[in-house]
Amino acid sequence: MNLPTNVGVYGGGRMGAGIAHAFLVAGASVTVIEADAEAVAAAEQRVQSSLRKAAERGTLSRPVDEVARRLTVGTDPAGLADCGLVVEAVPEIVDLKAAVLQRIEAAAADAVVATNTSSLSVDGLAARLDRPHSFLGLHFFNPVPASGLVEIVVGAKTGQQVVTDAQRWVEALDKTAITVTDAPGFASSRLGVALALEAMRMLEAGVASASDIDTAMTLGYKHPAGPLRTTDIVGLDVRLAIAEHLARELGPRFEPPAVLREKVAAGHLGRKTGQGFYTW
Repeated sequence: MNLPTNVGVYGGGRMGAGIAHAFLVAGASVTVIEADAEAVAAAEQRVQSSLRKAAERGTLSRPVDEVARRLTVGTDPAGLADCGLVVEAVPEIVDLKAAVLQRIEAAAADAVVATNTSSLSVDGLAARLDRPHSFLGLHFFNPVPASGLVEIVVGAKTGQQVVTDAQRWVEALDKTAITVTDAPGFASSRLGVALALEAMRMLEAGVASASDIDTAMTLGYKHPAGPLRTTDIVGLDVRLAIAEHLARELGPRFEPPAVLREKVAAGHLGRKTGQGFYTW
C-alpha cells in the first residue's frame, strides 16, 4: 500500500468525514478527532453513512463492516500518535486551524501534517508550527468520495520528499493531484470563485436566469455543473468567506456581490439548507 498504515483526520464534519472515507476505502486505518462526545457520534455516523452509500452504488469493493472496523473516532489528539499523515479539516478560521495544527504536531511527532484549507495561506499557518518542513496543503473537494482532484499546496519550507509522498498518496486514493505553490486561492479556488462571482453579477444585472447562466457553461464549455449550482453545492457561506479573503489579498475584483451577502445573511446557504441560487 502506498499510503501510511495509519492516517488521522482532525475534524469530522462533511469534509473531514469525506477525507476519512477516501483513506478507509484505499486501505488505511483512520483516526478521526472531534471536539466532544456529541461531535464524535455525528462524525462516526457521517463516515458510516458515506460508506453505506458507496456500497449501494457498487463503488465499495469490501463489506461496509470490514472497512468500518478500521475507523476510530475520539476526542483525544493522543490517538494520532502512530499516524504517518494527519489532515486538519476544521472550519476556515485562521486561529482555529493554527491551534488545531499545533495540537496535531504535538501529538503526532513523526507525521506529515496537512491542512485542507481551500484558500488560507499555507505559509501563514506554517509560521506557527515547529516543523514547517513536514507541513503542506492537501485541498480535497466536496464531495470527497466522488471528486477526482486533490490540490497539493507547497509552502516555502515544505520538504521535497513530503511533496513526493503526498503525490503518491493522492494517486493511491485513485485521485489526480495538481501541485501549486502557496498563493491566495491557490489555483482551484481562485479560478472557481472568479467565475462564480461573475455569474452572480450577471444574475444581479438581469443578464439571464441562474439556470441559463449555468447551462452556458455546462453545454458551451463542458463544465459538469455551472458556477451557481456549484456554489450551492460548495456552500454560499464558504464561497463568501473565500471571496472576502481573496478581495483582501488580491483586490476589488474579488469583492462579493450583494446577492451573495444577502443570501448568506438570510441563511440561504445552498444545498445544505435547501435553498441557495436553486431550491434543493
